[in-house]
Amino acid sequence: GVSIVREALKVPAKTIASNAGIDGGVVVEKVLASSSNTHGYNAQTSAYVDMIKEGILDPTKVVRTALMDAARIASLMTTAEAVIVDLPKEEPAAPARGGMGGMGGDMDY
Repeated sequence: GVSIVREALKVPAKTIASNAGIDGGVVVEKVLASSSNTHGYNAQTSAYVDMIKEGILDPTKVVRTALMDAARIASLMTTAEAVIVDLPKEEPAAPARGGMGGMGGDMDY
């Protein structure tokens, strides 16, 4: 369970870096290799900075709520004997129209 949470905590940083056009895995590894708890990646400037000094903060309540919700869902999924989901419905393919549009008997006036 702990390793799942650790991996899940890396996803936001990877996503932010990937959205900035940088390899998210490299960014996460550099941030984790730092000895500082406030060292992070500023995607806007493409620089590794002290996040507190730069004013880049995560709202604690948002992060805490997201972690608690993820833990609840993970717990539910691991203790459930069966999970019921809806399969996506396949849309029927549109019938092929014969001939070339606008020619012959295909009168689109």
